[in-house]
Amino acid sequence: MEDQLQKLDASAFEPPPEAVDFYVESLRLLVESGIPFLLSGTYALSCFTGIIRPTKDLDVFCKPSDAPKILAFFKSKGYEIEVEDERWIGKVWQGENFFDVIFNISSVSIPITEEWFDEDYAVEVYGTRVLITPPTQFLLSKLFLQTRYRYDGADVAHTMLRKHDEIDWNWLLSSLELYWEVLLISILNFRFIYPTERDLVPRWLFDELLTRLKAQAEMPPSGVKMCRGRVLSPTDYVIDVSEWGFADVVGKGIDEKHERPKH
Repeated sequence: MEDQLQKLDASAFEPPPEAVDFYVESLRLLVESGIPFLLSGTYALSCFTGIIRPTKDLDVFCKPSDAPKILAFFKSKGYEIEVEDERWIGKVWQGENFFDVIFNISSVSIPITEEWFDEDYAVEVYGTRVLITPPTQFLLSKLFLQTRYRYDGADVAHTMLRKHDEIDWNWLLSSLELYWEVLLISILNFRFIYPTERDLVPRWLFDELLTRLKAQAEMPPSGVKMCRGRVLSPTDYVIDVSEWGFADVVGKGIDEKHERPKH
């Protein structure tokens, strides 16, 4: 309800002063466009946990079919646009300021779908009412960020702790059918961090994942030597597929300079 609308103190995120006007206008225009979008990243984390940390951009999530529409809309308003990677991200620029338009979890090819918009988590940011990524989908967007330079495990654990009763665990398990081990690892991590709060994750889910693990242990080794490390960090496991003979399930081009991932 509007009178219960949570309002974030945007100044607490310590955005660069020259970027504030850009963020204000960008969110206003996003709403004006009428194209469905979700604000994620640090702003969503703050709504769910109360954790505040500096940020220098906006993460805007949308369906793959809507990403070109958002970019085209901002181009028509005089902004510069960029398709950084056709598989998952574009950018809207004004000078040195930008926001990301994200439509896919690229390393595992899990697109943002209509289901992400089923729940209405609204917040006021920079004077504009926007929807943020719901807790379940927020977790999904964080589980695979495990690089040398960015590991979002704490965000996952904190969201599980604070929003456990609002997480659709069935949906999360179904979405991770091929990657259920990543969910199990995150739950084990949560249980280690919060030993007195273990029951916040449903017991049925924990039992189901352990049953899968036990069944998997009975399987013979795969006929294909595979490294799934690039699902978690496309750059840190380059050597496995380029020199050590492992198959690559991600299929991204090899970055010979081993640059830091941009997201």
